[in-house]
Amino acid sequence: MVTPAPSLPKDFAQLSLAEAAELLAARKLPPVEQWHPERSGDSAMEIRADGSWFHEGGRINRPAMVKLFSTILRREPDGGHVLVTPAEKLSIAVEDTPFRAVEMKSEGEGDTRKLVFRLDTDDLVIAGADHPLGFGSDSDNPDPRLHVRGEPGNGLEARIDRALYYEIVDMALADGAEPPAIWSNGARFPLVDA
Repeated sequence: MVTPAPSLPKDFAQLSLAEAAELLAARKLPPVEQWHPERSGDSAMEIRADGSWFHEGGRINRPAMVKLFSTILRREPDGGHVLVTPAEKLSIAVEDTPFRAVEMKSEGEGDTRKLVFRLDTDDLVIAGADHPLGFGSDSDNPDPRLHVRGEPGNGLEARIDRALYYEIVDMALADGAEPPAIWSNGARFPLVDA
């Protein structure tokens, strides 16, 4: 059973870090990593690169449905994605990443900074050691991502929108570190992955 997260305030920019932490603590996701049902199939669903969800070719326009489905989403060891319940596991096509980071709030500076991201599903994620940021290994073609849940390296990720990526770059350059990197919640993330 999923405990619904408290509603986000209408203005994400007014949300304090303490309020974000409270909202995160109140969120209870189902234990999808523990479910291994025998029955499997295809959900006939896909998540497109722009973050929109489709079923049998038609766009899912109800945000509440997308939010519900996102709580039972899991990435498999083979890199595929599934919607999983205790009774069944259904594959779902994901063009890029299943989530998009669409808003960001920064508190602090340098190595005391904390970055809070709002996803397109209204979930909140504080970047840090448990939720690392990655930017890819090619500085000419950045690949900005945020680990959302599951095992880092094989979990669910959010694509960081380009405007947010530029904000991150500006903060990292203002910090003056060489090579440029951004800090969040005690963890340092180079702008170009090694």
